[in-house]
Amino acid sequence: MTAKTKATLISASVDTSFADGVRASISTPALSSFDDARYVVFPGFCDVHVHFREPGFSYKETMETGSLASARGGYTAVCTMPNLNPVPDSAEHLQQQLDRIREGACIHVYPYGAITVGEKGEELADLEAMASNVIGFSDDGRGVQSDDMMRAAMLRAKALDKLIVAHCEVNDLLRGGYIHDGEYAKAHGHRGICSESEWGQIARDLELVKETGVRYHVCHISTKESVELIRKAKAEGVDVTCETGPHYLVMDDSMLEENGRFKMNPPLRSKEDREALVAGILDGTIDMIATDHAPHSAEEKARGLEKSAFGVVGIETAFPILYTYLVKPGILTMERLMELLVTNPRKRFGISLGCDYSVWDLEAEYTVDPADFLSMGKATPFTGWKVNGKCMATVCDGKVVYQA
Repeated sequence: MTAKTKATLISASVDTSFADGVRASISTPALSSFDDARYVVFPGFCDVHVHFREPGFSYKETMETGSLASARGGYTAVCTMPNLNPVPDSAEHLQQQLDRIREGACIHVYPYGAITVGEKGEELADLEAMASNVIGFSDDGRGVQSDDMMRAAMLRAKALDKLIVAHCEVNDLLRGGYIHDGEYAKAHGHRGICSESEWGQIARDLELVKETGVRYHVCHISTKESVELIRKAKAEGVDVTCETGPHYLVMDDSMLEENGRFKMNPPLRSKEDREALVAGILDGTIDMIATDHAPHSAEEKARGLEKSAFGVVGIETAFPILYTYLVKPGILTMERLMELLVTNPRKRFGISLGCDYSVWDLEAEYTVDPADFLSMGKATPFTGWKVNGKCMATVCDGKVVYQA
C-alpha cells in the first residue's frame, strides 16, 4: 500500500498484479475516504453460479441489477447459468445473452452454454459453436438423466477443453418433494427430497469422468454422502471440483419456516449434512463457495414451501454471513475463506483477477433487510440475521463500480 493508505490489504495467490494494482488505484480521489485502518481490502470475489435471468425473465432480475448486486457483495466476476429463454444452446441463442452482458453488466460476467438443447436432456447442444464464448457447459436446474447423453457431453467437452458443470439430480427419486426428506418434513406433512437424488447422480458422473477424462465440477452439493464421494474421488486422482452455498454451511432443516424464502434446490438438509459440508471446506474436499443467487418475483416466492418457486438470493449477503458465522467464531480462517471465494474459483475456471477488489468495514454491524438489496429478488433465508461486514466500495478493472 502507499504510505498514505492504511487500509489492510488481504491478498490472494491468484494474480501477482493484484497487489500492485491496488496500490496504484486505492488512493485515487474516489476512494480517498477509505484511508483508514478500520477498512480491509479484499481481492474481487468470484461466484461461479448465479442466475441473472436475462434474456427471458427480466421481471426477476436483469443483467444490470444482478451485476450491481454482485458488486455490492464484493464480487467482480460471476458465471451465469443457462436456464433462460432462449436457452443458450446454440451460437445464435447465446448471442442474445452476450449482447445483454455487453450492454448491462458492470462487472465481469461469463455465461455457461447448455449441455443439451433446451436443457431437455434429449439432444446435445451445439457445444462447438459456443465453446469460445462460454466458461463451461451446464444444464443447471436439471440433472442430465441419460448416462449415454452425459457420456457424449463429457467427450465433446473434453475435446473442447471445457468444464462440465453438473446440477446432479435423479428425477425418479424426487417424488414430488420440495424440502429435505427429514424431521421437519415429517413433522409438518411436507413431501421430502431424499439425499440420494443428489449423491446418486454424482456417483454416476464420477464414474463417467474416470472413463472420459473430462474436467468436471459439481454444483451446490448439500449432503454428507456427496462430500464423501467427492473426497474419495479426489484421493483417486479424479479431476473433480465442487461448490456449496453459504446457506448450506450455516443452516439446516431444523431452521425451516413455512415461507417460500426457505425454499431452494437442493434443499436445506440435516444438521449432520451441514457439519459434513463444513468439514469438507476445512479439509479441501469442497473447493469453493458459490451463492446460486436465484431471484424470483415476490409473487413467485409468496406461495409457501410447497408452491413457491425454488431459489433464494444471496450474492449481497454471502461474505457478511460467512465472515460473521464462520470466520469470527474461529471455524474458518480468513485465508481459507479467500481461497473459497477468490483463489480456487478463479483458478479452476481460468478467470484472471487483475485490478479487481472491494473495500470492507468489518466492524459495521447491521441486520439483513432485503428491502435494502440492489437485486430485484428479495427472498432470502437470512432476513433478520445480524451480521458484521459492510462493503464500502468495489473496483473492477480499476473502475469504481459500487460505492456505499
